[in-house]
Amino acid sequence: MTDFLLELRSEEIPARMQAGARADLEKLFRKEMQAAGVAVGAVTVWSTPRRLALIARDLPLATEAVREETKGPAASAPEQALEGFLRKTGLTKDQLEVRDVKGKDTYFAVVEKPGRAVSEVLAEAIPAIVRAFPWPKSQRWGSASISTESLRWVRPLSGIVAILGEDLVECEVGGIRSAYTTKGHRFHHPDEITIGGANDYADKLRACHVIVDHEERQDLVRTRAREAAAAAGLTLVEDEGLVIENAGLTEWPVPLLGRFDEDFLEVPPETIQLTARVNQKYFVCEKDGQLADAFVCTANIVASDGGEGIVAGNRKVLAARLSDARFFWEQDRKTPLSEHAKKLERITFHEKLGTVADKVERVAKLAEWLASEGIVPQCDPALARQAAELCKADLVTEMVGEFPELQGLMGGYYARAEGLPDAVADAIRDHYKPVGAGDDVPTAPVTVALALADKLDTLRSFFEIDEKPTGSKDPFALRRAALGIIRLVTDNNLRFGVAEGDLLDFFADRLKVQQKEAGVRHDLIDAVFALGGENDLVRLLARVHALQAFVQTEDGTNLLAGYKRAANILKKEDWSAQDDGIEHSGDEDPLENVDDPDMQAVYAAEFAEQAAQKSLSYTPEKAEKALIDALDSAEPKAASAVAAEDFASAMAALASLRQPIDSFFDEVTVNDPDPSKRTARLALLDRFRAAVHNVADFSKVEG
Repeated sequence: MTDFLLELRSEEIPARMQAGARADLEKLFRKEMQAAGVAVGAVTVWSTPRRLALIARDLPLATEAVREETKGPAASAPEQALEGFLRKTGLTKDQLEVRDVKGKDTYFAVVEKPGRAVSEVLAEAIPAIVRAFPWPKSQRWGSASISTESLRWVRPLSGIVAILGEDLVECEVGGIRSAYTTKGHRFHHPDEITIGGANDYADKLRACHVIVDHEERQDLVRTRAREAAAAAGLTLVEDEGLVIENAGLTEWPVPLLGRFDEDFLEVPPETIQLTARVNQKYFVCEKDGQLADAFVCTANIVASDGGEGIVAGNRKVLAARLSDARFFWEQDRKTPLSEHAKKLERITFHEKLGTVADKVERVAKLAEWLASEGIVPQCDPALARQAAELCKADLVTEMVGEFPELQGLMGGYYARAEGLPDAVADAIRDHYKPVGAGDDVPTAPVTVALALADKLDTLRSFFEIDEKPTGSKDPFALRRAALGIIRLVTDNNLRFGVAEGDLLDFFADRLKVQQKEAGVRHDLIDAVFALGGENDLVRLLARVHALQAFVQTEDGTNLLAGYKRAANILKKEDWSAQDDGIEHSGDEDPLENVDDPDMQAVYAAEFAEQAAQKSLSYTPEKAEKALIDALDSAEPKAASAVAAEDFASAMAALASLRQPIDSFFDEVTVNDPDPSKRTARLALLDRFRAAVHNVADFSKVEG
């Protein structure tokens, strides 16, 4: 057993592509080895801006011999079948074996494949890996690039190191031959380095100012950037994405602190941070919770002057960027948001849904309605409309044109700067929230009304033109909008029906996703949705949470078992309410025209009680009478509790049925020879099932 080292060296690999490249390199390597029958254990993959490296531990020196057998046609089969089999296997007829298979002579192709040196396998695999590499973007180079068949790589490939143990794996890709040599840091050690193998690779590169382990470089950036800020009495604004990017841009990272003109702090802090981050890959710093006039850049060298020259150069570049941001900030404020908003008439929202101005008007009407109807409590309808009419105005500003990530946020700043009410400015700023699972949910009334109206309009509008998400495709982020609505409604306890039809099903799916992450079982959500007519998310989740708490108890578990036993008996007997011996007016469902699910529960309990009051033609057994009495007590309690949205009490009422239903099954024969007893007892089980269904459809509950 021995170790294998592969390094693919090139010009700078974009930092954003390095994580994917590491995963692809390991995947392609394992695929090639598996196809050749080489067992692969631990694999380590590293990346720097100039190289991808893979180390595979404990590879065998040779593959094992393999005997492959392929069954062919019967000896009595037509000649064409045999000819096809010979073409497939590449053998002649006299090379085949004939064996008896179930009384028939049958041809078999037997091929003995001797073991191969793993170095030979690797020599074939490396070119295949390089040529199959799925870079998001790649290029051809040199004179060979006139051919579309020439080698493609993310940047021009310049070297290959391939060493198995201490032996070179000789191979060639696009005119580049494997070697023992690589190169160190571009500036500190541009000369060639001779590598002995996997065991000394990282150490030799480190000696030449290359830290090949990307995670180690990330740790250095993270730690030393904090230290640089702390040394100046500041706190680094943490940014893990920036840590990874800086590590991907450097082979020998050296974080350095610099200062910028304090006058730039007049610009909104998010603008400064975004300018520094996006354009320059700099961290920013804070002092006492406020943005400070400092940044941390990451050099790729150890400078002889301690980094003063590097900091000075970066300071000039950042100053130019911040000057642009300040210019945008000053220019945008010269025009009121109401004037900016008029330009939205020139921007198409969707060809079937009109302009952004059209969307704004829809959102304004909806936000005003949510406030006027009291759906969003304590919300001023006039402020809700005003905020909605201005919420998209910053889309046409210079600042948002430069930094689209600041939409909404800049609108809030501009609204406050021109003296609009704080509630309006806050609503404009936060109306896109919540954007993701970790985002804050607005609670201020005007903000809630606007955020909800914006997302509801988006969902409703795109569903109306049949632009629904399909599979993994969701170009208009409708799933995110639905999750945002769910969080706004549930976190703020807003009481209204959010949707009907296909849109309700869509909400149900999104709710399952959200609640699954919160630890709620999807089958319990199904059990409540199956009741039908439930579109109040707050009430629905209260019922679901009460159900989850109940089914986790002993009473809940046993009642579920009793329910399933009753349901199975009724299904086996093909039982329906029409079989209960009670007169019905036609086949109409008495609850068909009752839309409110809570009133359905009340009426269903009344109908079930009427059925139960039909006089029995015999004296019920003790356990049978106990179940009847328990239902007489539990049904009205559960129904009234559901109507009062006291779902915990409704579950408690159901719990009282646990012991009677268990005793009923233990002591009473349902399928009694006496037809009247059999019918009455099946009707009693149906009544029990209906009582449970008034709270949740237990047929959807797993377990």
